[in-house]
Order: sequence, then C-alpha cells, then structure tokens
Amino acid sequence: MVKLTRIYTKGGDKGETSLGSGARVAKHDRRVEAYGTVDEANATIGLARLHTRGKADQMLARIQNDLFDLGADLCMPETKAGKGKSSAGALRIDEAQTLRLEREIDLMNAHLAPLNSFILPGGSAASAHLHLARTVVRRAERLITALAQQEPVNPEAVRYINRLSDHLFVLARWLNRKGKSDLLWVPGANR
Repeated sequence: MVKLTRIYTKGGDKGETSLGSGARVAKHDRRVEAYGTVDEANATIGLARLHTRGKADQMLARIQNDLFDLGADLCMPETKAGKGKSSAGALRIDEAQTLRLEREIDLMNAHLAPLNSFILPGGSAASAHLHLARTVVRRAERLITALAQQEPVNPEAVRYINRLSDHLFVLARWLNRKGKSDLLWVPGANR
C-alpha cells in the first residue's frame, strides 16, 4: 500500500524525477512523458465520471484503477536479465485487464447501430468528456509505442492502451442514447 506523508520532496527542483527503479531521469524523459500522459487520461476520465452513473461509472472506475496500474508499470522499466535493477515483482498490466475491456466493448457495441460516418465529439456531457479522454489516451499510446522502440515496455501495456481508446469511443456512443444522439460528421458541409 502506498503511504504519502510528504507531498513535496524538492527532489525535482533541478528538473529530474525518480523512476520506480530509483533511477533519476529528466522530467521530460520519454518514459515520464508516457506515464504522465496516462495520468492526464485518468484525470479526464474523472471529469467524465461527473456525468455518469450505474454500469458506465463502474466501468470507468475500474479503468481509472487500471490506469494507475499502467502508470506503475511504465514507471518501473523492464530490465533484461543481469542488467540494472531487476523489475521482478513490479506491477504490470496483464492480459485479464485487456480482455475485460474487450468484453465490455463487445457488450456495448452489440446495442449500437453500425456507423455510416465519423462522429464529432459531443452529444451528451459524458460523451464529450469521453471523447476528450479518448484523444488523451491516443496520445499516451503514441508516447508508449515511441518509448517501446527505444527500450523494453510490457507488450500488454501497449495492447491495453490501444483497447482503452476503443472502449472510450464505444462507451461515448453508448452514453449518447446508444448512438441516437451521436453528432455525425458531414463531409464538406460548410462549403
């Protein structure tokens, strides 16, 4: 369990922060950018939850907890045997979390009409916030995959973040009266 007794440590006053391994890196390090953006996504989901209840809110609560797991995963670098501090026992996103997202997507999507156009973010307040969260999740995904090209990253973390953006898209539609309140893009409508 995490216990925070002091909020500020002054350890970052020179533009560095500590990873879960104890290694010091620049605050703009690619890994810090990745898990910082995951944190931002979590905050945007918190805003969406101000407008949800029931099953949607329960799903989002689980996702918020998963995003803390993902942040913990990303802040503890994967290590190759014999190099650096071991990451054995580190909290990692696992397949069960990704599969849960897939099951929820399938259940919600079964009630939605197929799309004939792209969707404009909006409709209901919850949906608008979820579309914003989806775009932040997509940015986190780009940062995580860029990081994975430079150093080892848990492959399940990549799958999870990819599936999460799909989940938020489908949930946004589901909360727009199962797609009936979706705002559809009309190509060239303002010419």
